[in-house]
Amino acid sequence: MSAFILRTFELARKGLGTTWPNPMVGAVIVKDGRVIGEGFHRKSGEAHAEADAIKNATESVRGATIYVNLEPCCHTNKKTPPCAQRLITEGITKVVIANLDPNPEVNGKGMTLLRDAGIEVIYGIHEEIGAELNEVFFHAQRTKLPFVHLKMASTLDGKIAMPSGESQWITGETARNEVHKMRSTHQAVMVGAGTLRADNPKLNVRLPDFQGEQPFRIVFTASGNLPTESHLFTDELREKTLVFTKSDTRVDLPSTQIVKVRDLKHAMEELYARKIIHVLLEGGPCLAGEMMKENLIQRVSLFLNPSFLGEGPSNLGNFGLKSLNDRPKLKNITTKMFGEDLFLSGRIS
Repeated sequence: MSAFILRTFELARKGLGTTWPNPMVGAVIVKDGRVIGEGFHRKSGEAHAEADAIKNATESVRGATIYVNLEPCCHTNKKTPPCAQRLITEGITKVVIANLDPNPEVNGKGMTLLRDAGIEVIYGIHEEIGAELNEVFFHAQRTKLPFVHLKMASTLDGKIAMPSGESQWITGETARNEVHKMRSTHQAVMVGAGTLRADNPKLNVRLPDFQGEQPFRIVFTASGNLPTESHLFTDELREKTLVFTKSDTRVDLPSTQIVKVRDLKHAMEELYARKIIHVLLEGGPCLAGEMMKENLIQRVSLFLNPSFLGEGPSNLGNFGLKSLNDRPKLKNITTKMFGEDLFLSGRIS
């Protein structure tokens, strides 16, 4: 049982970066101890993992057990048909689940539907691994806000640039390439107006073999004062640019791409309403500090270069700590080396 659930996680990860705003789901069908079908959810709007596994089955699935990392859906307000009803119709006799679906329209209802049809249901197998796999989807469903992943790069003393503003490049090429891979798995990349003015970034994925959708490029500005000649407003991806502003702005974008907001929380609510649930925050320090202050960041990843600058801006602005005990901390930390740069990632506790 454990091995089959672990296999569903492997299958689910094949949908990383392509299923948003849906979760990553994998399914394994077993009959008489033999795997007769596997599947995963590839893209929003396409077949769910259970249907994909049934399609790929080498024989009838009647009387079989299906292993799936997320509770089968049971609601009909989507492009694809509900999976719980499909399993009943196909004659599946046992369903083993890692996690219940936190979507209020499911959240145990799929499991109840299956049990009422006489199907044996077991859930909670490797639940913690499943929750980590779908941390983005779970957070979005429970809070109705995007999952924000703060990416930073700095020297050992926490500096991101010289006092003059010179910042290219703090980290090495291997680390910078990894950032593009990170962008490819997020729906949007977000920066503040200060970063836009200083760096004129493109915020796109520049990998030689990348064939997926480019992420949305998001700018948050309080003043509305943005350089109109920036790449984000003039390049071939300008339709992927969104501006969240507290004031009027003169950038040349359609009105649907300029959103007046009260504050950062309001901006996050607007993103969720647009079904953007996975955001990579790339700076600058002021925006990152404000997002941290408002508890709007869920994960932090840091590329740490083995060097020192002594002076210059830090990677985080002030976020109003009143006590050492109030400082945000990371949990479930993972580390890796990219060239000479140390990569560290963890959830905000």
